[in-house]
Amino acid sequence: MCGICGEVRFDGIQASLSTVEAMAVKMAARGPDGSGYQLHDRIALGHRRLKIIDLSSQSRQPMTDSSSGLDIVFNGCIYNYKSLRKELEQMGYAFFSQGDTEVIAKAYHAWGTDCVQHFNGMFAFVIHERDSGKVIMARDRLGIKPLYLAQSKEFVRFASTLPALLETDGLNREIDPAALHYYMHWHAVVPAPHTILKGVSKLPPATVRVYEADGRYRDSTYWQLRIEEDSSRSISSEQWIELLLVTLRKAVKRRMVADVPVGVLLSGGVDSSLLVGLLAEEGQERLNTFSVGFEEAGGEKGDEFYYSDIIAEKFATRHHKIFVPSADLLQTLPACISSMSEPMVSYDNIGFYLLSQEVAKHVKVVQSGQGADEVFGGYHWYKPLMQSSDPVEDYCSVFFDRNQLEYEQVVDDTFISEDYSRAFVSSFFSRQGAPTPVDKALRLDTTIMLTDDPVKRVDNMTMAWSLEARVPFLDHELVELAGKMPAELKVRETGKWILKEAAHQVVPATVIDRPKGYFPVPALKHIEGPYLDYIRGYLTGSTALKRGIYKTAYVEELLANPHEHISPLRGSKLWQIALLEMWLQTHRI
Repeated sequence: MCGICGEVRFDGIQASLSTVEAMAVKMAARGPDGSGYQLHDRIALGHRRLKIIDLSSQSRQPMTDSSSGLDIVFNGCIYNYKSLRKELEQMGYAFFSQGDTEVIAKAYHAWGTDCVQHFNGMFAFVIHERDSGKVIMARDRLGIKPLYLAQSKEFVRFASTLPALLETDGLNREIDPAALHYYMHWHAVVPAPHTILKGVSKLPPATVRVYEADGRYRDSTYWQLRIEEDSSRSISSEQWIELLLVTLRKAVKRRMVADVPVGVLLSGGVDSSLLVGLLAEEGQERLNTFSVGFEEAGGEKGDEFYYSDIIAEKFATRHHKIFVPSADLLQTLPACISSMSEPMVSYDNIGFYLLSQEVAKHVKVVQSGQGADEVFGGYHWYKPLMQSSDPVEDYCSVFFDRNQLEYEQVVDDTFISEDYSRAFVSSFFSRQGAPTPVDKALRLDTTIMLTDDPVKRVDNMTMAWSLEARVPFLDHELVELAGKMPAELKVRETGKWILKEAAHQVVPATVIDRPKGYFPVPALKHIEGPYLDYIRGYLTGSTALKRGIYKTAYVEELLANPHEHISPLRGSKLWQIALLEMWLQTHRI
C-alpha cells in the first residue's frame, strides 16, 4: 500500500519534479518506509512506500522495467501476483524483484490494457511507455484504491489523495454544483468523476485511461457488475450457502498474502466476526484483533465490546480494545478531517481513525468487513424494494438526506441546480443487467455508494496511520457470485440472510442473531455542549459567511434545534453541513 503521484505534460514543457515532490510529501503517511522520484522529460513520477510485499529495495518505486521500456507507480496489492508471475515466466519473462509491482508491468507488456482482467486485487497504477510516450492509468473494479486527477490542456496531475493535488498550482478550487448536490442529498456520496471541487476529478472504478503524448485520451470500462439471478440451473439455498463459504474462504486466504503480519478490525458484528472465524480455520493463531468504543450520549450506547469479546474469546485472539472519552474525541476531530480526501459525513470516520491509530502500533495490514451489507443486502431499504412499483422514488425517499425542495431552502441561490442526484439514480437504474428494483439498488450501492463512502472511509482513515486495509467481501469473484444469487436469499428476514446462515457454520449465534450494529459515535449524532459550540464556531465564522454556501436562516435553525433535524438514515443534518465547511477550511479552500 502506498501513495502515488505524478505530472504528465502535453505542451512540450519539462514536468516539474518539485511539484511531484510536494504532492508526495503530503502523502507521507501512506508510505513512511521510503520515497522515490523519477523525471523523464515531460513526465515526473513520485511514490511513497509502505513495505508489505517484497521488503527489499528491488521493489522500490517508481520502478523501471528496462526490458519492456516501462515505468510504473502502483498503489494496492495484487493477491494473485505469484500465480501470474509463474504464467509470465512460462511466456519467457524474467523478473528482478519478488513483488507485485513488477508483475503488473510485465503483465501490461504481455497483454496490454487487458492485463487488468487478470488481476485479483485492489489497485491504482500509472504506466509510462517510454517508446510511444503513452501514459496508462487504471483503477480496480470496485474502486478500493483511489486515483485523483487535475486535468488541463497543458498537463494532467494525479495523486492517491485529493489534498496532495491541493499542493499544486493552477487548480480550480471552486465548488462543483453537481457534487454539492450529491453531497447534500446522497449522504455525502459524490460519484466519480466528480469531487466537491471543479478542478479535481476521480478516475472511475473499473476504468483504464490511455493518454496519448499530445494529451488526447480514451477511457474503457473493463468490468460491469450484473445483479441478475442465475436461472440457468436450479440451485438450492443450501448449495448457495456452500458456494458462498467456498468463495469467501478463498477471498480471505488471498488477503493473507504479505511479508508482514495481518490483523482484523473486529467490530463485533457478523461480518468482521466471520472473517476472524475463517482466518482461525486457516490456522491463524493468536490473531491480532481490534475494537473501538465511545462514551454514550443521548441515551445511546457507544460500543459493542460485549460482542467483540465473545469472538476474541472463542478464537483466542490477541484482542485490543480502545475506549475514547468524549473529550478526546473532540480534540481528535481536526486530524481526522485533515485525513479525508473528500468530505465524508459518516460517524464511522472518527471510529476508524482512532482504531487505526491503535492498530498501527501492532500490525501493518488488517482485514476489514466493509462491503458485506451492500453485496449481500444487509440494509433496511432493500427488502421493501422487492415489491416496489417506483424504485427510484422508493430508493431516494429512504436513502437521500433531503429532497430537492428542501435543498433549495438550504443552499444559496447561486448553488441551486437541477436535481442531479435523482437523475443519477434514475439513469443508473435504467441500465441493463439488474432487472428488478432490489437488484438495481444492490448494484447501485455496491458499485457507487460503497466506493464513495465506506470504502473511501476505510482507505483514508487507515492510511492516515500507515495501515493497509484489505476487504475480502469486495473480492470481485465473491461480488459476482452474490450478484447471481436470488435477491430473496439476501434480503430475507432482517437482511443479509444468506451470509448470516453461512456465518452460523463458523461463529457463535449470539453475534449473528441480534439487531444490526455499527461503529456508534453518539456525541456526533446527538450534538450538544462543546460539540455544538465547536460547530457553531465554523458555521458562523467569517470564512463560512464569506463562502456563502448555506442560507443563514437554515444554519440558524439547525443550530437552534439540532436534534430535530435528522435525516432518514438517522444522521444529523447539522453535522453534515458543518463537516463540509470544516473540511474546506481544514484544507485551506
